[in-house]
Amino acid sequence: MGSAEKNPLLSSQKSSDSGLQAVLHPLVLLTISDYITRHTLRSQEGPIVGALLGQQNGREITIEHAFECATAAKDGNVILQADWFAQRLDQMETIYKTPQLGLVGWYTVLPKSGPTPAILPIHHWILSEYNESSLLLAFHPEEAVQHSAGSKLPLTIYESNYEADEPKADQGEDKEMRDGDPPLRLKFRELPYSVETGEAEMISMDFVARGAGNATVVEPREQKKTSAKSAAETDIKGKRLAETGAKDKTQESQGHMLSREDEEMISALTAKANAIRMLQSRVNLLTTYLERLPPSYLSPNNATNLAEGQQTTPSHTILRSIQALVNRLSLLVPSDTAAYELEMLSEANDVHLMELLDNVMQSTSEARDVGKKYSIVESAKSHNRKATDSHPGNLGVNLSFSGLSGPGDLAI
Repeated sequence: MGSAEKNPLLSSQKSSDSGLQAVLHPLVLLTISDYITRHTLRSQEGPIVGALLGQQNGREITIEHAFECATAAKDGNVILQADWFAQRLDQMETIYKTPQLGLVGWYTVLPKSGPTPAILPIHHWILSEYNESSLLLAFHPEEAVQHSAGSKLPLTIYESNYEADEPKADQGEDKEMRDGDPPLRLKFRELPYSVETGEAEMISMDFVARGAGNATVVEPREQKKTSAKSAAETDIKGKRLAETGAKDKTQESQGHMLSREDEEMISALTAKANAIRMLQSRVNLLTTYLERLPPSYLSPNNATNLAEGQQTTPSHTILRSIQALVNRLSLLVPSDTAAYELEMLSEANDVHLMELLDNVMQSTSEARDVGKKYSIVESAKSHNRKATDSHPGNLGVNLSFSGLSGPGDLAI
């Protein structure tokens, strides 16, 4: 049985029937992940609920911004605070006027199996008060902890509509004929989505990526107070030891502080490592796909002895894409490898030659300075000898030797 049959709130219709397409922006993902992280680390009570802002153009809905919402309990159900939500939504719509953004849906944390009855009060309220075609973004935390390169985002976007809840008739059995239309119930249907990024979002994402290289965990205030009380209860000697250890830790932490250049280098290297890791995973995926093709699609040297159940179903579209990718690889490899290596060797020799010339010029400049100093010393000694020989009783020495040149002066 599929997941749609297990969950009664999921629709049995295909997602491609409606033709609706969602466009997700990375700022929404950053906002949701930040809210979930703060909610978890602070051990806050209540569900994680937020609103989604965007715009609808025909059958395309963009999800560009998000903000968290305040909830309240009423009759055992979780609902939104109407006054607070209306005021906050009006503020957000005032901020995002160009282009004008409106409420297109809301988000919460749900299991991979799909929506639960607990979310129906909030969804019904949003449908009746703000948007009749509101979307639901379900974040799956159990998938977020699985760090696998190239995996899908841990979320699912649903659209809701009212469908007739009529059980299917079993074959070979007579069913009672009933007059009137069957009752309509709210069902959720998974919606395909794509991710788009703007220039402003790239700036914020770059800032977050740089800050991740030097991120640290801050202790909660309660732990700091507890540690302070325990330190106060110790004796004087223990206090001195604790203070000495704290100073050592502070000096050690200051010694490990990263500069701005180090943070930029770490973020750049991290981005390149993630890109290489993702590229390697995609190459391994393509290799596995090609290895599992039926023997008729492979050459005799590359054929594998796999059972029919382990073989992949050939897709000519994917095979044509792989063939086009392989054909473009020749553009990255030079046609004349020997000439390319000779040119690279010539450029490397030019660089080394410039380094040697720079070292020679620095050595010459240092030798010139030494020659000037030696000339001054020798001139002073010669002048002192002449003054002593001509005036034996005069011990005064005139140390003004401007304009004199000696054998150690080098002219370059």
